[in-house]
Amino acid sequence: MSEDIRATDVYALLDDEYARAILTATNAEPMSAKALSDACDASLPTIYRRADRLIECGLLEEQTEVVKDGHHYSVYEARLERLTIELEDDELKLSIETKPAPDVADRFTDMWEGL
Repeated sequence: MSEDIRATDVYALLDDEYARAILTATNAEPMSAKALSDACDASLPTIYRRADRLIECGLLEEQTEVVKDGHHYSVYEARLERLTIELEDDELKLSIETKPAPDVADRFTDMWEGL
């Protein structure tokens, strides 16, 4: 886990039902904020706020999808692979394992092929 991410921030974030729902929904495939709003039964502002916090903690990734008409929108994908909490020396230790980030070249190729 990155030193600039505090364990208490992650604990608080994962205590939120919408944050957990976003992670669960985006684990299988990337989803837009609108799709997440429907899947999580939450307003768009709620989805954007939780997504921002999940991104800050490194648990979610935002990508840009470009559609044929030239418009674009963000999609979100869970990066969390495993979260472990251990009691060690009378202290809770948080360990986060994330999925590897996609290669920038692969992203560009995917975007180009999508046009």
